[in-house]
Amino acid sequence: MSDEHTGACLCGSVRFKTRGALREVVGCHCSQCRKQTGLYFAATDVSLDNLSIEGEEAITWYRASSSARRGFCRTCGSALFWVADNAEKISIMAGLFDEPSELTLGYHIYCADKGDFYEITDGLPQYPQGRP
Repeated sequence: MSDEHTGACLCGSVRFKTRGALREVVGCHCSQCRKQTGLYFAATDVSLDNLSIEGEEAITWYRASSSARRGFCRTCGSALFWVADNAEKISIMAGLFDEPSELTLGYHIYCADKGDFYEITDGLPQYPQGRP
């Protein structure tokens, strides 16, 4: 996997570059992620120190819980980031990366909370809550 990746929101107002290793993609099926994206949140993560963003003024941050916030593009509405308070890493939506992304889906979390209108059938590990 390449050490640098680039990506952007739908309209291009927010562009980013990552350096260093990216985690495998995790599918989060919690109700907050489903409500934000319409299905589930598929994201990788990177150290905050290894992320550079162009167009930060177009990002709106929404505090969805007492311990984390979600960033989205205020122009096109694209879901961008999820970051826990005082975290060293930030989750980035996998679909934002320019291709070839070299990303792979690794496992699913909060499957006990998944929507009733779909099944997870890819054979990857599924955890009822977060990964143990």
